[in-house]
Amino acid sequence: MQGKRKLFWLAGAAPVLAAALGFWLRPVACFNGINYLREWLSGAQSRSVQVAGFRVHYVVEGPAGGPVVVLVHGLSGRAEDWRALAPYLVKAGCRLYMPDLPGYGRSEQPADFSYSVHDEAEVVVGILDALGLRKVDLGGWSMGGGIVQHVAARHPERVRRLMLFDAAGIREMPKWDLRLFTPTSPAQLDQLDALLMPHPPAVPGFVARDVLRVIGNNAWVVHRALASMLTGQDATDGLLPQLKMPVLIVWGAIDRITPLSQGETMHRLVPQSELAVVPGCGHMAPLDCASQVGPKAVEFLKR
Repeated sequence: MQGKRKLFWLAGAAPVLAAALGFWLRPVACFNGINYLREWLSGAQSRSVQVAGFRVHYVVEGPAGGPVVVLVHGLSGRAEDWRALAPYLVKAGCRLYMPDLPGYGRSEQPADFSYSVHDEAEVVVGILDALGLRKVDLGGWSMGGGIVQHVAARHPERVRRLMLFDAAGIREMPKWDLRLFTPTSPAQLDQLDALLMPHPPAVPGFVARDVLRVIGNNAWVVHRALASMLTGQDATDGLLPQLKMPVLIVWGAIDRITPLSQGETMHRLVPQSELAVVPGCGHMAPLDCASQVGPKAVEFLKR
C-alpha cells in the first residue's frame, strides 16, 4: 500500500516538476504562452497574411463592423505590446488590427529585407491592401510612430486620423548607448529597463538569462534597423508639415528614449496636432500608463 501511494504521488508530481523545469529553462516562452492564451480568452484572433512574398502575423479583435484602427509597434516590439491599451479601444467599439512587423513577433524574418523605417512603412501599406482596409485610423509607438508618419505622408488617402505614441522620427542623435537595445549581460538589461521605465521591476536571474538569449537570436534584425535609422534618411522633420489629417501626439513626460522635447517639436511641425503629456510616465506610456493613455486615444478617435 505504501509503495502504491508513492507511485501515485510520483505520477501526480511529475507533470508539475516538468512544468517547473520548463518554466525555469524557458520562462520567455511560458510568458508568451500566457499572453497568447489571454488574447484568445479576450476574443482576439491570431492570423497571418502574405505581404511582399513573406508571412506577416497580426492580431485582430473588436466588433467586425467597428471603425478600423491599426497599431504599429516599435523596435524589438510585437503586437502584444498593445495589450494594455487594446481593451480601451475595443470597448469603444473599434475593430483593432495589431501586426507584427517583419522581423518581429510571430512574423517571418526575411534575410534580404532592409528593416528600415521606409520599407516597414511599405509593408504596413501592403497589410492594408491585403486585408482590404481602404482607410483607417493609424497609430504607432516609438519606431512604429516613425513608420506611420511615413505611411500618412505618402498615402494620406489611407489615413483618417493619426496617433503617435512616444514616436521616433525627429532627426536627433540619441544621447544614450545604442548597444543597450541588444543587451548582452544582466547589467545592460537593467540599464535598458531603466531607460524604458521610471521604476523598472526586478528581473530574476533565470528570466534575465532567457531574455538575453532571445534578444541575442534577434539582434541582427535590430542592428540592421538601427543602422538604417542612424543614417537619418528616414527622419520625418520634412514630412510632418505635410500632414493634413487630425494628429494626436501622446508622450510620457519623463521619456528617456525619445525625450518629450521631440514630441513638442512634432507638435510645432503639425499645426492641427494635439499634444497630450502623460505625467510620471516614460517611453512605455501605452503599456505602463494605459489608464491615462487609453481614454485620451478613445476621445480623439470618437471626434
